[in-house]
Amino acid sequence: MKSIATPTRILEIEGLSARYGHVEALRPVDLHVDEGELVAVLGPNGAGKSTLMNAIMGLVPTQGQVKFRGRAVPRRAPAAAAGLGIVLVPEGRGIFAPMTVAENLELGAYLLNDKHEYARRTARVLAMFPRLKERLAQTAGSLSGGEQQMLAVGRALMSEPKILLLDEPSLGLAPRIIDEILQKLGELNRQGLSIILVEQKAPLVLKLANRAYLLSVGSIAAEIDPRTIKSHDELVQYYLG
Repeated sequence: MKSIATPTRILEIEGLSARYGHVEALRPVDLHVDEGELVAVLGPNGAGKSTLMNAIMGLVPTQGQVKFRGRAVPRRAPAAAAGLGIVLVPEGRGIFAPMTVAENLELGAYLLNDKHEYARRTARVLAMFPRLKERLAQTAGSLSGGEQQMLAVGRALMSEPKILLLDEPSLGLAPRIIDEILQKLGELNRQGLSIILVEQKAPLVLKLANRAYLLSVGSIAAEIDPRTIKSHDELVQYYLG
């Protein structure tokens, strides 16, 4: 009889909380991501989803612990998190609008000194998002919203992340573009990239996710197996508790 391999945990969050002044934006949260998983974090506006992503990256004051492959990630140290391979595509994309597409991609690999490796990574990103190849000399601010999101993801991929955090990548985009972006994220996950995907568009994301957490008022309200969600009504019941 074959033994079932135990999943290797890439990210583990234990008792993670965050405050903005006297406001507790994130209550002690526990969650994990296994190697190669796509984990969705769902919830309405104000649930604490963006705070959770920023807390993982060390961008806000926190209590609790974030572990990457069993190693504690230093608090308030985004550079240390990025150095381990934890990379965030923030809500609003965070691209540098006055700079060209090519310059934005270059920033994603600013620590890389190998020209051949840089060329390989660039070619991979441009193959994934051909529209960026057509617009390398354009300023990022002149791109459409969908193209800017592609650039934000592409810039993150230039650093060859071990786990990619995406905060509301569908925000403000047309349905066709949302489908395209999510399709690319699904491809990346099938290639082995671990992903945490924060979204409000739950039905779309649950088609991709291995597991999902529902965040409500800064706390984990439920852990969801997407395979068990048979209808929109069942999903609504999760949101309503």
